[in-house]
Amino acid sequence: MTLVDFPGKVAATVFTQGCNFRCGFCHNPELVCRQLFQTPVPVQEVLDHLDNRRGKLQGVVITGGEPTLQKGLLDFIVRVKDMDFAVKLDTNGSHPEILSSLIKRHLIDYIAMDVKSSWAKYSRAAGVACDTQKIRESIDLIMASGLPYQLRTTLVKEFCSSDDLHDIQCSIRDADHYVLQPFVPSSKMVDPRFNRQSRYTGAEIETLKARFEKTIPTACLSS
Repeated sequence: MTLVDFPGKVAATVFTQGCNFRCGFCHNPELVCRQLFQTPVPVQEVLDHLDNRRGKLQGVVITGGEPTLQKGLLDFIVRVKDMDFAVKLDTNGSHPEILSSLIKRHLIDYIAMDVKSSWAKYSRAAGVACDTQKIRESIDLIMASGLPYQLRTTLVKEFCSSDDLHDIQCSIRDADHYVLQPFVPSSKMVDPRFNRQSRYTGAEIETLKARFEKTIPTACLSS
């Protein structure tokens, strides 16, 4: 259960295993690195758990890993929606065709997407070669969807220099909701070489936030 991951709703979080990115600063290596995978919970067991909590929960957050890699994602969401739960999807934006299908079928109620870095550094931030055109397409889809959404960037210094953030700012200038998320070093990361040197100070982050607010008034700083 979560009170913070789905704005305005008491929700359950469903974590999916598997990701096509390898962001070194990711805190969920057990959902990204195949050698760390555990036996997944059967889908019916998850659905039964949710069914038993009707009236107590308002929404379901589907996160990962990267949920759009799951072949059963659409059918799972249909069954969750049939229980009258609102659905929030967390995504890296690498599969705009999946996002488009979910949006057109009115199967999601809130979208959160990570914007990793400038286009020039995107593959470095993602840890794999990635198609930035698909990332751009996902951003455009989300912003035009009419759904509440959140675009967010984790402030890792290597990928979020002043120039990088300026490029992001230009790409999402019309965003309704953008979040700057401090990078917090952890002993549990995909790449443990990311350390405190990769972290902005609180004062530096406030300066960055003030810069964003000039063009994106809804920009905010997560705790």
